[in-house]
Amino acid sequence: MEDLRPIQDGCTCYTCRTFSRAYLRHLYKAGEISALRLGTIHNVQFMLDLMKSIRAAIETGTFGSFRRQFLERFHITNQAKRHEQRERRQVTRVN
Repeated sequence: MEDLRPIQDGCTCYTCRTFSRAYLRHLYKAGEISALRLGTIHNVQFMLDLMKSIRAAIETGTFGSFRRQFLERFHITNQAKRHEQRERRQVTRVN
């Protein structure tokens, strides 16, 4: 895998500014704890940015349209695949 893009285009977190998707995948596949930490840094920044945008939309009275646009962009594209992956993880934890 040679994907040199950040996790999320336009994200300003340390992880996205510093590491490529390919490198993060390598860390994850190698079982490196740093992969989880770097992912957490990105996820916390994502949530902080999301909450900032939500507050701004509420203040301007545009939360309804913000919500619709957000859900169009961030949705699970394959719900059946998601459930399959979740079941596989649960079986792996049990064994």
